[in-house]
Amino acid sequence: MRRLIVLAGVVGASLLMSSGAFAQVPADPNNPNENVPDKATYIPYGENIKLDAAKKVADAALAEATKRGWPMCIAVVDTSGELVYFQKMDDCQYASVNISEHKARAAARYRRPTVVFERLMGKGPFFSYLPTLGDAFIGSRGGNPIVVAGKIVGAIGVSGGAGSQDDLISQAGAEALK
Repeated sequence: MRRLIVLAGVVGASLLMSSGAFAQVPADPNNPNENVPDKATYIPYGENIKLDAAKKVADAALAEATKRGWPMCIAVVDTSGELVYFQKMDDCQYASVNISEHKARAAARYRRPTVVFERLMGKGPFFSYLPTLGDAFIGSRGGNPIVVAGKIVGAIGVSGGAGSQDDLISQAGAEALK
């Protein structure tokens, strides 16, 4: 029994003393995330989008999708990513209901188009941390902030087609309030 206690003590002490070797990882000069910007650049939040404005955004997106014959789901959220207005066109795939809201939520909460995440993920392993950002993250284009007077008032998310189709329709909606 005594040998077991001594052995456990030796193993514990060696683990305690060796953990410092793993505490610091040297910076990788090839990693673009190692560069520290002088200033944070972002678009500030404004007052939350109202229902009538959200309908206008969704209607602009719906008009563009209808013109092109693309069945889409269109979600408009406020600055915190909460749903304000939703439209589902006939024949839109069922999965797109949640995906469109997810894209809108990510665009609002991260204050950027979701295509930014898609492109960063395509740049390789230095951006493999992106999926760990939480449930609002989505690395698929089609989510765009709605900016009025230089401030984000909400976001639109579109799903139902290819990513480029979703993004085109989303941008048409986001431009409706400019």
